[in-house]
Amino acid sequence: MRRIVIGITSLEQHIEAVKANPEHYRPRCCPHCGIKLLWRHGHYERKAGRQLEQRSLNPVPICRYLCSGCQRTCSRLPECIAPRRWYDWSVQQEALKPRLKGCSAGHRADYGGPDERTVDRWWQWLKARSDLFEFHLRARFAELGRAAGFDALWRQVFASLGLARAMAILDHELSVP
Repeated sequence: MRRIVIGITSLEQHIEAVKANPEHYRPRCCPHCGIKLLWRHGHYERKAGRQLEQRSLNPVPICRYLCSGCQRTCSRLPECIAPRRWYDWSVQQEALKPRLKGCSAGHRADYGGPDERTVDRWWQWLKARSDLFEFHLRARFAELGRAAGFDALWRQVFASLGLARAMAILDHELSVP
């Protein structure tokens, strides 16, 4: 099951989609048992707007669906919200860009960005999974095959797709974060 809905790239767009067409978030089948009968089961709220420059939209609703077979709930997130992460993909991408250019330090927490230890964790997470991520991305996007090495590939991914779209695409094949 895709946990990330591709094409919803901002919190404003997500809130509108939840109001206008919550069925867009309905999974095709239960990720736990595979039954295709899921009922809308309200929503939970999540703090997703953690960027300083944007007005606060928190909390944002995340639609939940209940499986009629196993009675478990599931939900799907928009492309702009990272699963199991405090900061969204755009903040992570901006914090990782200096590392890809060879700088040892990324954004600093005193400027409202993530703490350096958090950026280190993201960097280690990306490096540890990079071979698998690279395999799937290069198989799908031929132009990424020209990028030689970890840094060059991820700079090209950030420039062409963006981290959010890349992770949403990878989420179909793998479990990201």
